[in-house]
Amino acid sequence: MTTSRLRNAFRAIPAIPLTALAVLAVQVLRAALRPDLPSFPNQDPSGRFGDPSLPHLRVVALGDSSITAPGVADLDNIWIRRIARTLSDRYHIELISLAVGGSKAGDVVEGQLAEAVRLRPDVAVVSVGANDALRGVTPERYRRHLETIVTNLATTGAGVMVFGVGDLGSIPRLPLTVRKWATRRSADFDRVAREVVVSIPRAVKAYTRGRSSTAFFEEPGLFAGDLFHAGDAGHAIFAADAIEAVEAAIAGRHVA
Repeated sequence: MTTSRLRNAFRAIPAIPLTALAVLAVQVLRAALRPDLPSFPNQDPSGRFGDPSLPHLRVVALGDSSITAPGVADLDNIWIRRIARTLSDRYHIELISLAVGGSKAGDVVEGQLAEAVRLRPDVAVVSVGANDALRGVTPERYRRHLETIVTNLATTGAGVMVFGVGDLGSIPRLPLTVRKWATRRSADFDRVAREVVVSIPRAVKAYTRGRSSTAFFEEPGLFAGDLFHAGDAGHAIFAADAIEAVEAAIAGRHVA
């Protein structure tokens, strides 16, 4: 999520009295505008992995900065590329990222979904929801958008892996008062992602409420220098969370 978008995070707390909301707004703005912290560009993890003589597997990734990985120093450490390398002993992986940093699920519907469907992936990886949770989107609206994304991708015959939403309360850049709220919101949005996946054939979800839910609280070094996005070591945790679900999505795809 970009700094300008982080400025809007206080709008995502509508049920709090106005006086408390004003205090939270100031805290979030201070966090967003900290001049002592760096800002990192988004990146494109697309690439090809493995021997071209192996069975071809097209993986299309949609979503937000959890895929574009600002703050990750080595491109190969981005979690989706880690997974591609893991699979490259069995497949020739063609990884195509359509992700855009700062995206909400509605942005994926409007700006990424049509191209993803056109590409006819074998596996589609969807990682979106953190910006929805932090920027005041209702869980119901997120549900509608995520259902649209996953349903349309599954209709192509692709196996669909939804990453879900980890515990956003671990983000060091957020004020403590906001972190408690972010923990509750992210749990709600992760539950919605799980419910959506259960209702759609060929869709699976990564389990993001286990190791990563504690690791990011216990190990600040998992974050990038902006204290907001995951760094190289944090993406290793993401990869460990997601690999089994990606394998399940591969097994669940429709093979003509």
